[in-house]
Amino acid sequence: MKKASLVNDLQYNENKPAVQVLLDTDTSREIRIAMRKGHVMKEHKTPYPIVVEIFEGEISFGVHGESYKLKKGDLVYLEGNVPHDLRAEKDSTIRLTLTKADTAERVKGVADNS
Repeated sequence: MKKASLVNDLQYNENKPAVQVLLDTDTSREIRIAMRKGHVMKEHKTPYPIVVEIFEGEISFGVHGESYKLKKGDLVYLEGNVPHDLRAEKDSTIRLTLTKADTAERVKGVADNS
């Protein structure tokens, strides 16, 4: 058994989203992204499917030129190779599920370059 928490040791960065691996299993990676209001993750894509959960807060999630307001409790599944972007409308905690083939370093790179 592996255990992690979306709320314990939550840390925000001042100028960019904070990315932390919570669980690394045989089949997936569970990532926590902490975004202050106004933080963005510029348009990016991954070759693999992802699941995004808004654990706390509210974000604008852009896909195919449309912006969707996602709030606490919302889940989004996105196929691979779909460009998307995020903007925190409130301080937000986001759970991102990656396939094992994807990397947390890619997500950190997106956050660092946004």
